Amino acid sequence: MTREQQPALPAFAIGMIGPGILALIYGDFAMVWQPVPQFAGRTAVAYVSGVMMLLGGVGLLFSPTVKWSARVLFPYLIAWALLKVPALVVAPGMEAVWLGFGELAVLLAGGWFLFAKLGEVEGSPIGFITSEKGLYAAKKFFAVWLIPIGLSHIFYVKETAALVPAWLPYREGWAYLTGAGHIAAGLGMLFGILPRLAAFAEAAMIGVFTLLVWGPKIAAEPKSRLNWTAFFISWAIAAGVWIVAQNVGAKHGQKLAAGKTASA
Repeated sequence: MTREQQPALPAFAIGMIGPGILALIYGDFAMVWQPVPQFAGRTAVAYVSGVMMLLGGVGLLFSPTVKWSARVLFPYLIAWALLKVPALVVAPGMEAVWLGFGELAVLLAGGWFLFAKLGEVEGSPIGFITSEKGLYAAKKFFAVWLIPIGLSHIFYVKETAALVPAWLPYREGWAYLTGAGHIAAGLGMLFGILPRLAAFAEAAMIGVFTLLVWGPKIAAEPKSRLNWTAFFISWAIAAGVWIVAQNVGAKHGQKLAAGKTASA
């Protein structure tokens, strides 16, 4: 059943396991990517969140547990994204808040496709979420939220250029180019212009960004919580995009037959 989701599935699992481990180490959430306000029992909830991500990620690696992991992680990712909604309401004119929600929306889209492909909820009251129409909505949701990610590179070109490795020339040019790449991928998905290629190109771009930017930062400051958090979140987003790319154009109605063939 899970063969058709390889190799993005284990990559997505690692993207869940990493932040889960960090949550258990620090007793806290994923910093600016999971802006949970202060409240009584916050640390305990952070530990529970960490355990969910850790076990959910590990569960994705094994056939007997993959179904339940997909079922648990999808609503968890919805809740994670919803934490960014208040910022959209309070400061809608700030592009950074659209970027923050966009990153988590893209990650959520990957979890949505995994839920549809591996959750086995056909015929249940929530089966419409995993239907062809549901996955069409997931694809459009994914496409729309790539656009503010790209715009952030243009709005915050200096900040983006500062993340470009120093050995690359024309760092601001790379910031504009990658911003245009995100927007082009989003528009391609939105209007059905080579959508599979657009999604794979987006996954590759974020994957390369993860390795070239956050990999060296971790090597330079291996004890930095921010660097590890950014690395795993960026990794998870890239894996989420990869999952979408693998499933764009695939007919959901063929999933069960394909799963039986793969597991035979």
